Order: sequence, then structure tokens, then C-alpha cells
Amino acid sequence: MKAHDALYIDGAWRPAEGGATLEDTNPADGTPLGAVPAGGPADIDAAVRAARAALPQWSPTAPAERARLLFRLRDILQERGEETAALVTAELGSPLTLSRKVHTAVPVLVCGSYAELAGSFAFEEERGNSRVLRAPVGVVGAITPWNYPLHQIVAKAAPALAAGCTMVLKPAEDTPLVAQLFAEAVDEAGVPAGVFNLVTGLGPVAGQALAEHDGIDLLSFTGSTAVGRKVAALAAGGVKRVALELGGKSANVILPGADLNRAVRTGVANVMSNSGQTCSAWTRMLVDADRYDEAVALAAESAAKYEPGDPGEESTRMGPLVNAKQYERVTGYIRRGQEEGARLVTGGAERPAGRDRGHYVRPTVFADVTPQMTIAQEEIFGPVLSVMRYEDTEEALRIANGTVYGLAGAVWSEDRDEAVAFARRMDTGQVDINGGRFNPMAPFGGWKQSGVGRELGEYGLEEYLQTKSLQL
Repeated sequence: MKAHDALYIDGAWRPAEGGATLEDTNPADGTPLGAVPAGGPADIDAAVRAARAALPQWSPTAPAERARLLFRLRDILQERGEETAALVTAELGSPLTLSRKVHTAVPVLVCGSYAELAGSFAFEEERGNSRVLRAPVGVVGAITPWNYPLHQIVAKAAPALAAGCTMVLKPAEDTPLVAQLFAEAVDEAGVPAGVFNLVTGLGPVAGQALAEHDGIDLLSFTGSTAVGRKVAALAAGGVKRVALELGGKSANVILPGADLNRAVRTGVANVMSNSGQTCSAWTRMLVDADRYDEAVALAAESAAKYEPGDPGEESTRMGPLVNAKQYERVTGYIRRGQEEGARLVTGGAERPAGRDRGHYVRPTVFADVTPQMTIAQEEIFGPVLSVMRYEDTEEALRIANGTVYGLAGAVWSEDRDEAVAFARRMDTGQVDINGGRFNPMAPFGGWKQSGVGRELGEYGLEEYLQTKSLQL
């Protein structure tokens, strides 16, 4: 039985109970990529039971052994990097260059960071007359999105395994083949049967069954805030721990005196990357009034370079959106922005020239966007940038903090200390200062309605641990 015809449960590939399947298609041209099982409650139950049965043998495994397996998993993912990149490009529509540099390389980096942590983390420590133990939380249910399919899986599976947890993964239905590749890598790495289980299926069916299952101790979900609320409510019925990485409407604040050219071009690249399908994208660019017009012109010029094209070609910088629903959502927001009075500088809701097939959207920049507009408040999840004007830095801070979200952001200044001081006052979980680089050991997660809990580094590891104190 081929992997794409089956679920991975208790160390073996097996068919789904009901026999239903989900079609997987290429968003660039609609061609079929294959079909995967549409797992249901019975399959989720089998996977959870397998994870529960494997827990007593896995949880006491020495951290050094867990580290060894994670290093092996990292190496396999690295060896299969080109295959992974091609698969992400086919399923998601990510340009091949981005698939290599981000969708493949970053998960390898993150997996390696957790392999190192598994061997070095202090799972026990002395506090006065007490010995504090950090034990695995138990069986983890993970529901992951399609926008960074392998990274989001690794960001949950690697710390869960490092902590000594077992898990059941329900990946997004738009990118199931990437999830199956990961399950194959887990199997090849020698992770014991039942420790990791994969059930593909629909969110309202398999996802709901996982969130509700009494055999789950922790539910980790990444996706929209709207769905996150529903998932959290389902999990709450069983008093499960919940980790939520949700939506964002991040502000890119360019302070007076900052390198405007660099800040604007980096900001546009951030928004257009992955066709704007990034929860932490800096979709609101805030610029002081004196340099606002210059910033708008720079943004339009920069965005025009992201001409949508065939994601399989090396030169392509922006591919299609993942599916038709996403296409309708994004183009609907673009029309809403125009209706509410924002000035369309470049792009628009019309299809890009020569792209009659596939879910392609023009890279779009709006100017004269005010804080109350829908496109300034709601997550669009597409290549749409709103450039907003402020009169002074206090107004910039009010605008930056003036949404229900708080996931990420950026600050630019000629004085790094000034940027850091401003960033301290932003209501958000992560802020890049003058283009600060990605750090796999730094915590990632949201404030306000952008989520609960953290991923990456020891902060992410601790989400999968619970404490016990021994009074000596």
C-alpha cells in the first residue's frame, strides 16, 4: 500500500475506516496530485489509542536517546530536502526557491535545535529542599495549517518528541502529502511504533474528533483565530491543555530617520513572501507624514517586482494562493478596501495578465488606509499591504496596538535603542528590529487574540512539559 493511500497509525500504514478520500490538487493549474484518506472519528480513536499505549514506554526514554532519534530525523529531512521542496511547490504553490530556503531548510534547522535541547535541557532541578521534575504532558493532539506545512508540523512534533510525549497529527487537507513525507521520515528514523501517528482528513470531521477526544492531554493548534476559538471550546470540555498559534495583523513601524528604502523594500518582501499567506506578515506599514508619499511610491515599485508566475520556475518570486476559497477571500478584501475609500496604488482584484488558470492574485498595495478600515483590522492572508500615515510616534504606537491581534511586528530606526524602546511598548509577541534575523531558539507566539502559548526553543519545549515537585 502506497503511503498516500493510507494513514500512519501505530508504526504502520493502514487504510482509513470509511474508505473516503480527499483530492489533492496543484493550485497553479488545478492538476490532480493524488488522493489521501479522509480519516474520521474511528481513525482518530485508533491513533489516540496507539499513542496512549506507547506513552508508558516512550516517556521514560532517556533524553539522550530522544536526542539521537531527533538528530536522525533531522538528517533524513535534510537528505529529502529537494523532494520536500518540490512537494511543497506542487501542493502549496510556493516558488521553488522559497520552498528550498524556507519551507525545507527552516524545519531542518528547528528539528536540529530540538535534538540539541533534548540532550541539554534540565528536566530536573533542585530548588531549596525540593526537586522539581519536568515530565511529558502525555498524548498530544496537533492540528497544523497549510501555509508552512512542514515547518508547522516540525514545530509541534519535534518538541513533543523531545519532551517524551506521544502524538497524533491531523494536518491541513490542502497539503497532506508533505505530512505523509514527514511520517515516512519518522518511521525511517526509528521512532517507536505509536509514538507518532498521522491521520489525514477534514478539519470539521477528523480535527473535531481529535480536539474532543478524551485520550488527548494537550491540543496544539495553528490556524485562524475564528477556528482557534472553536477548537479551544471543544478541548475545554475535557479540561485539556491548549496551545494556540492564531492570526495576526502585524505592524511594520518605520520611525522618522530610519533607512526608508531598506525598511520599505524589506517590508514589502515580508508581505509578498509565500503569496502573503503568513500569519506574522507585516501587513500594516506605518510611516511618518513627512516621508509618507515617498514610502508609498517605494512600496508600489517594490511590489510590482513580485509578478505572479509558475512556482516551478527558478525565477518566480510569487506563486498562486493555495485554493479557490482563499482566492475569493483575498480578492474580496481587496474590493472591500476600495469600497471603503483606500487608494489602490498597485495590484487589484483582477486576475494577473496571462494567468487564467490557478489561484493567482496581483501583489496589491493600498495607501491612505485609516485604522478603522476593514483591511487595517482583519487578517487578509494574501499579498496585500496597507500603508498608513502617522503624525508622531505616539500615534504610531496607538495604530500599531489598535487591533485585536498581537503576533508579530517590526520597528525601524537609525537608533537601535530607540527602536527597542518602541518595540517594548508594542502589544505583540515578537518584534524584528531593523530586519533582525530568524532565531529558532527565540519564542514565537501571540498576545491578545493571536494565541496562547509559545513555539520554538526551550519556550516551545516547555509547552509539552508539566511539573512535579518532590519535597525532600
